[in-house]
Amino acid sequence: MPRRRRFSKRRYSSGVTSPRPLADLAFCLAGSGRVGSSLARWAAAAGARPVAVAYHAAPDGAAALAADLGARAVPLAALECGEGCDLLLVAVPDPALPEVAARLAGRTQAPVVLHTSGSRGADALAPLAAGTRASPSSIGALHPLKAFPRPLPHPDAARGVFFALDGDPPAVALAERLVAAWGGIAGRVPAERRDLYHLAATLAAGGVTTLLATAEQIARAAGLPPEVVGGYLELARGAVAAASEEAAAGGGLAAAITGPVARGDDETVARHLAALAAALPDLLPLVAQLGRQTLERRSETAPPSAAQRRLAERLGRVLG
Repeated sequence: MPRRRRFSKRRYSSGVTSPRPLADLAFCLAGSGRVGSSLARWAAAAGARPVAVAYHAAPDGAAALAADLGARAVPLAALECGEGCDLLLVAVPDPALPEVAARLAGRTQAPVVLHTSGSRGADALAPLAAGTRASPSSIGALHPLKAFPRPLPHPDAARGVFFALDGDPPAVALAERLVAAWGGIAGRVPAERRDLYHLAATLAAGGVTTLLATAEQIARAAGLPPEVVGGYLELARGAVAAASEEAAAGGGLAAAITGPVARGDDETVARHLAALAAALPDLLPLVAQLGRQTLERRSETAPPSAAQRRLAERLGRVLG
């Protein structure tokens, strides 16, 4: 068996200021979807050398990405990212991780293996770890807290993004180096906290989009012009911008919450609920629960007023 390259902590220290901070890094990619293809391009833009792109079921996307990166496309079952490679990046859907990790463990892989799942810790790659194979890898998790509605090839898309890290010290060190090269923000999120971390992430992304789609549904039920949806999107952008300003100032996001519920405007909210009950009664529990959450979050910034307490009682009656 060829001699494995040793992992050096110094080699992967963060804080590199070179224009090509990953120029001495060679990597393989397992999974060529939106996340994997984006991270591979970010790494290549920072100087890393792509060696292989492995595919599980659909070879076309992997072949196109590999050709563009100057790498080779190989079936997952044949991937051997060993001699000459520093990193294997596994970017497959969460349910596929156990099977993929088991298949990858059948061959020699890189000294460090990182997966991109947000809901799983480093232990999702356990078959590749020390104590389970003759040539163990340091395993870790590198999750970008960012929506990927499509591949995002430009490295500027990584700037300011939070990356949730977990794993063995050498794997975390390399993950930190990648994040630093991309201009991101690295933080530790251990396996036992990943479920709540990922749930909060789904609320911040899919949950917000669901609420916007619900606003669109209400607008349609009211017979409003379709252009009003653009206005709702603009409101959402303004709300997120205000929350970002609060966060940058060191405050909690609750301070940025506005609207009649936050103000305790019981009369206005009562009219809202009556109109909703007539048009879309199935949405009443959702709106009432959101209202209660609004009041609870606002109470973190100041004691509730008498009007806010009355409104909380009204919303409680709606919820039964």
